[in-house]
Amino acid sequence: MAKKSMIAKEQRREYLVSKGKYPRVRLHNRCSICGRPHGFHRDFGLCRICLRKMAHQGLLPGVVKASW
Repeated sequence: MAKKSMIAKEQRREYLVSKGKYPRVRLHNRCSICGRPHGFHRDFGLCRICLRKMAHQGLLPGVVKASW
């Protein structure tokens, strides 16, 4: 429940930013799937956990596992 409310609050803030009634600096990047605020990758809009899960399932085009 807490994550759902935080996601909703962040979406409300993004709406206010678009209308110019909330400072853009105070927004916090969140994962688009689970809402996790830490370990966020801007290129994908996902947290590290969801990114890894989706990469292993082959859902992210162009992402390959590194091996050397």
